[in-house]
Parts: sequence; structure tokens; C-alpha cells
Amino acid sequence: MSGKGHRISRRNFMVAAAAVPLVAIRTRPAQAAEFEYKLATGQSLSQPINIRLDQAVKRIKDASGGRLEIKFFPASQLGSDTDLLTQIRSGGVDFLNIAGSVLSTVAPVAGIANVGFAFSDYGQVWHAMDGDLGKLIASQIEKTGALVMAKPADNTFRQISSFAKPIKTPADLAGYRIRVPVSPIFTSLFKSLGANPTSINFNELYTALQTHLVDGQENGLVTIEAGKIYEVQKYISETNHIWDPFFILGNRRSVKALPDDLQALVRKEFDQAAMEQRADTAKLNLTLKDQLVAKGITFEVSDKEAFRKELSAAGFYKEWRGKFGEDNWKILEAAAGALA
Repeated sequence: MSGKGHRISRRNFMVAAAAVPLVAIRTRPAQAAEFEYKLATGQSLSQPINIRLDQAVKRIKDASGGRLEIKFFPASQLGSDTDLLTQIRSGGVDFLNIAGSVLSTVAPVAGIANVGFAFSDYGQVWHAMDGDLGKLIASQIEKTGALVMAKPADNTFRQISSFAKPIKTPADLAGYRIRVPVSPIFTSLFKSLGANPTSINFNELYTALQTHLVDGQENGLVTIEAGKIYEVQKYISETNHIWDPFFILGNRRSVKALPDDLQALVRKEFDQAAMEQRADTAKLNLTLKDQLVAKGITFEVSDKEAFRKELSAAGFYKEWRGKFGEDNWKILEAAAGALA
């Protein structure tokens, strides 16, 4: 970036976000909440999704006149992603922000948004996720017992990071030990590319990289920066190999226990948080590359078409077309274009 006035640092972004005024007015004196709920996330404290969810729960408390208080537990305070996925279904937590990739372990069709190299840009992503593909995924999630409380937020396009060597072509992944989230389609993708993928929860990732249990990992730039992955990696290959959503979920019993007006309030505020997070992430994506270069990361250009051809030759698209079903695959292709 050429001018300092155009740079957006994470620190300045967080200060600005935290300064957003709350417009709701408390309507009755402070007292014990009628409903006390828990919201959990596995994301790092500085990620935009946590900043916006923290603001949302404060707005909910104020706008409800203190009737509903949602206590916020970010950064895996209540357990790993897989732990939290169990808790949202059992009622151990009442609300949860979770990546679609992790959610696919209990709602397999949620993984259809993770098909490798399906989306070329955010125009395709939001057309799909705010349209028929998003509706399809939400309907499958709700069959697990959880409720989808808002539009999907942005867990971003993912890039491959590495320590010993840059990853530019599929040949560079031969035998490569790469961390992936606990998600079947991620494991399948990297096996199809010749790598040796290992599923590790995010809260254990930094240590796995530091001790060289794995050689590299893949995540969006927002997550790489927030999780300080740059401290234990040297290269980032800009592959955009997968886009991943965030879903804000509610425990069905907890949500249904709320009066209609509080249910509507929660949905409204969580939906606002998701839309604000999308905008925040778009702004950060413009500046994070420069920030990571300044912290010692070397960026590499990858041959995306070579990766996609390798997946096709390995039968990746054929396999997942069969698993998701022809009708669901057509919904994906209607937004992303033909995949073969």
C-alpha cells in the first residue's frame, strides 16, 4: 500500500469497532436477568466475529431491558470446536459460532460450501450463501437439532502456509504433513493432492506447528494473523483453495424457551453482527498481506489451475458429487459454475 493514511491496522480496527455506539436504551431498572444464556466461540479474541458478537450480546441485554443476558465465552474457553459442537446440541451452551467445515461432521451437506476451488470470488460466495445454497445448508443444519440464527459470516478464503518450503504446485504437497480442521472434505481434498493431512482442532494448532508435528496448515489471512501463525511459519501460498462460512447457531430448546419478542431480537442482532463481520473482514483482507509481510512472511503465487486439474484427475469432484447428491450439486454449480 502506498500511503499510510490508507492502511488499516488490526489495532485501529479494533478500537474503531469497539467504539460503535449502542443505540438501544434500557427500558427498566437493572435487575437479575429473566434468561441467562451462554454464547461460545472457538475463534481468537481479536477476530472480527468475536468483536461483533460481543457488541451484539451487549445490545441484546440493553434492548431487552435486562431480561436476556448472554454471557460470552470466546477463544475456546468452554472447549475445542468439536467439544462446542456437542454442547450446542446438548444445551451445554445456548449459542455458538462455528465454522461450516467443522459443522459438516454432524451435518454433512454443510461441507458443500467447502468444495475445493469452487468459488472464484466473493460475488459468487454471497450469491450462493444468501440464496439457494445457503438455504440448503441451513435446512440440513437444523435437522441436527440446532437452529441457524443469522446469515452466514465470513471465515474467508483459505491459503496454505508452510515452514520449510513454499507450496506452489501439487507436486510440492507430495507427502506433506498439513493440518486441516476436523472435516472430511478437507482431508479428502489434501489426500487427493498427495499430501498427508492431519485433523487438529484450532486451539492445538500453534503448538502442532511449533513442535513440527505438522509442516504446515491452511487458513484465511484473518485467522493466520489473529492466531499468530506467522510466528511458526515462513511462507503463505495464495491458493484460495476453499472458502468457509461461519454459522451462528442456537440450541433449539433454549431459543424456543424465549418469548417471541426476545427470539426476534436475538436473530436481529446476530444477523447484524454477521453482516458487520463480513464488511470488517473485507477491509482487513486489503491490508493483512502487507502486515504479514512486515512480520516476516513470504507470499508465493500458486498455480490454482494445476491444483484444480489434479483434484479432477484424482476423482475428487466425482466423489463429492456422489456424496452430496445430484440435486444438491446442481445448486452449487448454479452459483459457482461447472465443477468436474
